[in-house]
Amino acid sequence: MTGSSGHLGEALVRVLSAEGDDVVGLDLLSSARLGVTGSIVDRALVRRSVAGVDAVIHTATLHKPHVITHDRAAFVATNVSGTLNLLEAAADAGVGAFVFVSTTSTFGRALTPPADASAAWITEDVPPVPKNIYGATKTAAEDLCELVHRDRQLPCVILRTSRFFPETDDRDDMRADFDDLNLKVNELLYRRVDLDDVVSACRLAVARAGALGFGRYIVSATTPFTPDHLVALRGEAPSVVRRLFPEYEQIFALRGWKMLASIDRVYVNARARHDLGWRPRYDFAHALDCLRAGQDPRSPLALGIGAKGYHAEPTGVYTPGSTSSG
Repeated sequence: MTGSSGHLGEALVRVLSAEGDDVVGLDLLSSARLGVTGSIVDRALVRRSVAGVDAVIHTATLHKPHVITHDRAAFVATNVSGTLNLLEAAADAGVGAFVFVSTTSTFGRALTPPADASAAWITEDVPPVPKNIYGATKTAAEDLCELVHRDRQLPCVILRTSRFFPETDDRDDMRADFDDLNLKVNELLYRRVDLDDVVSACRLAVARAGALGFGRYIVSATTPFTPDHLVALRGEAPSVVRRLFPEYEQIFALRGWKMLASIDRVYVNARARHDLGWRPRYDFAHALDCLRAGQDPRSPLALGIGAKGYHAEPTGVYTPGSTSSG
């Protein structure tokens, strides 16, 4: 487990260890759950760490928030070279499953259609158009996964996860206009997934990698929208949601919440549900049920892990602390 001290990494280590799996963590940051302290850029360390394991779940990465603190060479070293180190070591060791946690940020500019166009319907078939070094290096790492699978028959599953970070949004206008939990619940309609559901997708990917051989999958809460909604979503999102969930406005009103006026993209998880047998639980309908009952719509796992931040020092809206960066 790379990135085992990070947000997703710690969640996975907790769940897998509780189920009796022998998990070896690899991270730059030391923690009570860590097996090996070091970087995936260290090729020799990676090879020693991978020896004898049945599966690799690769979550370590430089994230989008690191764009303002790390240069492009650092992103290439960690996200590209580090991933290649792991892939080659895993292939040499005969590892049975390699799960790479990627991101919907790989789609980049494809996620933002022109202002006069309908919302974008995002499936795995949409070609990536990276808009920053984070997206570019994650796309390159995905391509390496496919290359090593083809050349070495290493079973690889790529999970393009949508938002599951607990920190506040990095856009000033969104933080000013929306309560944080209000925004996160809204995003479950089209671009967010709960941490618990990401963990379950990773577990299924490990189990199914051998049979699948290779696959790329969007991991996001199941959207209630269909392609027929895409035009209206750009300018009349509240009316679309009202038709699907007539009670949402009353539930939101009790908290002073509101719906987004416009939605520009919709992530589609149908392939992950079909191929992996994944059944995400924490969608918009579940959130409304929780809110109606006076409960927090986030999973106990997400609440238990909490926010870790991305930097050793406070940087912008991101919390102090640090998640894994390699």
